[in-house]
Amino acid sequence: MTLADLIPSLRTSLSSRLAPGLWPETARATCDGQLLVGGVDLAQLAAQFGTPVLAIDATDVRSRCRAYRESLPGVEIAYAAKAFLCRAIARLVDQEGLAMDVCSGGEVAVAAAAGFPGSRMVMHGNVKTTEDLKTAMATGVGRIVIDSLEEIAPLAALVPTRQQVLLRVVPGVDAGTHAGLTTGTEDQKFGLSIATGAAAEAVRGVLARPELELVGLHCHLGSQVRSINRYVEASERMVAFLAEIAREHGIELPQLDIGGGHAVAYAPEEESMDLAAFGRTVPAAIAEACQWHGLRMPRLTVEPGRALIARAGVTVYRVAAVKHGVHRTFVAVDGGMSDNPRPALYGARYHVRRFGRPERVPSRPVTVVGRHCESSDVLAEEAMLPEDIAAGDLLAVPCSGAYHSSLSSTYNQIGRPPVVAVASGAAVPMLRRETLEDLMLRDAG
Repeated sequence: MTLADLIPSLRTSLSSRLAPGLWPETARATCDGQLLVGGVDLAQLAAQFGTPVLAIDATDVRSRCRAYRESLPGVEIAYAAKAFLCRAIARLVDQEGLAMDVCSGGEVAVAAAAGFPGSRMVMHGNVKTTEDLKTAMATGVGRIVIDSLEEIAPLAALVPTRQQVLLRVVPGVDAGTHAGLTTGTEDQKFGLSIATGAAAEAVRGVLARPELELVGLHCHLGSQVRSINRYVEASERMVAFLAEIAREHGIELPQLDIGGGHAVAYAPEEESMDLAAFGRTVPAAIAEACQWHGLRMPRLTVEPGRALIARAGVTVYRVAAVKHGVHRTFVAVDGGMSDNPRPALYGARYHVRRFGRPERVPSRPVTVVGRHCESSDVLAEEAMLPEDIAAGDLLAVPCSGAYHSSLSSTYNQIGRPPVVAVASGAAVPMLRRETLEDLMLRDAG
């Protein structure tokens, strides 16, 4: 074996130094401290596009789309666009044969601009404005999920032809996740309660409208759900409600959408939801429940968003300052809560890695903070970074493909960072960096 043969092997073996379960499948760390994703050196990516910059491993996204299709044969997989949407992602999802879950006229418009067929869109949202619905009608959105009794009449008045709809039902199941991420319990803003009779009233209201075709039920437990048993429990309650509808109205609804919210790991000690176990367990439980109630098996839909794109993303920051306090060391970077508000919103935790030079000293816990004028602008607590961390160093935050760009803002009049697709050694812009000129465009003064 020559030295040239040894170097690729060495680089592959060193990839084990990356925290398992957090990085894109193509991520590699080299012996000299470099970090590659999609065959692209992230230090070179930072030099080309500046920092912060969000890299999305397109190969990783495709791989996860295919894993869902393989684990759930015959089940419709609808990408939850709220996790991250741009035209390039819409085209990728279309190429992989997925449907798309959208929740605003804006998301419909972006997907349609990429050529994504409206017939494969499912439109959600607890408030759909008239403009949202007009955009959906113009695009030919296949199914609209009714979230309240008040939506029925306005929707029926707008549809040009008969519109397929589903009802979002509250299954009354606690997802076992953060309160701010829970949506399947009673007394929260989403859906129609079975327990109060609102869901049954909505069924009667839709069936009384010839403009609307009730084709199924929808539920969603929340986000970052790890327990497969909670999906089973919710699905069984949904099937029981399907049976109640069949008894009262003499119809069997042909579709059941059980939502998404599948957990991903953000820190080394966390676990992602077991997709293979979900695929083995949940459809089988629904089939058994249908058999018990004497129903035909409905067509199932699941709506992963974070689970498809979170791990594909790596955000790169540059260290601006290091401050040694009495009890803590603060590492300040050139981004923060405007490009990742999740830690401030609900205490999300992240893994952080320095790259760009070899690690020759021990690591110590530090607090990684952003540049914004808020004490809550903290990206990572107790992040283990080399004790020689210094201004100018590059930091990589894995598992940042979902909800970073989608939730980003221009707080402090700081432009949102670019998003770049990386694959096969090439870097292709998906969203460009927001400039000062962009920030001024909406200023009517």
